[in-house]
Amino acid sequence: MLAYVLISLKECNEHDFLNNIKQFPEIKDANILFGEWDIIAKVEIENSDSLATFMIDKIRKMPEVKLSSTLIVAK
Repeated sequence: MLAYVLISLKECNEHDFLNNIKQFPEIKDANILFGEWDIIAKVEIENSDSLATFMIDKIRKMPEVKLSSTLIVAK
């Protein structure tokens, strides 16, 4: 399954955060954005349960993350 994750960060170094999340094998690509969201990440993962676990246990637990929004690709 494919999803895009939008991440808003607390005050931190965006480049360091980007390099850190790119180490997760589930993240296939990630970029820094301008505007309300700081990062967009392309996530490829087995199923919705795995996506939920990944987001809760890995991404949302990172101290730099203020807010996230997960967009699951329909087709």
